[in-house]
Amino acid sequence: MDLYDQVAYENSRHLTLRYSTSFGISSRFFSKSIKDHIYAIYALVRIADEIVDTYAGIHGPKLLNELEERIYETLQTGYDTNLVIHAFCKTATVYGIDRTLIKPFFDSMRMDLTPQLYKSVNYTKYIHGSAEVIGLMCLRVFLDGNSISYNELMPGATALGSAYQKVNFLRDLSTDYKELGRIYFPQVTYDTFNEKQKQIIILDIKNDFSKAILAINKLPNSSKRATLISYVYYSELLKKLERTSAETIKHNRVRITSIRKLILMIKTVLFGVFKK
Repeated sequence: MDLYDQVAYENSRHLTLRYSTSFGISSRFFSKSIKDHIYAIYALVRIADEIVDTYAGIHGPKLLNELEERIYETLQTGYDTNLVIHAFCKTATVYGIDRTLIKPFFDSMRMDLTPQLYKSVNYTKYIHGSAEVIGLMCLRVFLDGNSISYNELMPGATALGSAYQKVNFLRDLSTDYKELGRIYFPQVTYDTFNEKQKQIIILDIKNDFSKAILAINKLPNSSKRATLISYVYYSELLKKLERTSAETIKHNRVRITSIRKLILMIKTVLFGVFKK
């Protein structure tokens, strides 16, 4: 079984690094003891995303339901023929990632199966399941079962996940609408999106980031540097979105160049903990 476990984690690592260059860069700075577990979480999330975003076919609900049920079954059996599920469930078992975090994620993924105009209530629900619980899954790994620290840092972890998701929503506003028919922000439509609405969204994200950095600075060394690098990258992306007009965001995906990402990473590694 040890060899199978190893191959399952290697598969999750490969999937993660193929799909995300920015996360791939920061993830390399997790300590060896937790790196595979973070890849396992990311890979499972990516597979679910693929069902609702890339496949987007009539069998989406069935595939999503089957994926969720197989996870619950594998948490009981300890084995699955799907390498991504197997690795995720090994990690979930070690760190106590249970249905309280898994179910909200799948509930949010189901919301993506049908394009909708989000109101505050379902927007909050979507953010919690699609982003905040991912932050909490990672936090369980970071803290290795320390429940006191987990409870203390939980608000910061959810705020960080929320901030990342909202930045992605703003950056991807054009492609989400044109390719998937989605606009996530409450009471915002593609046609009426304007500078005032953009600034309200940015202020909300800044508030999340302010809460998140307090928790990041208290993370153990095994996870602090990698998390800080991703924080700095997303903060830079938010600054660029703030400088970009609402009209431009409606038509173009805002990006940080690879060179700029490298510079941000080097600065973060050299100068250590970021101060707000």
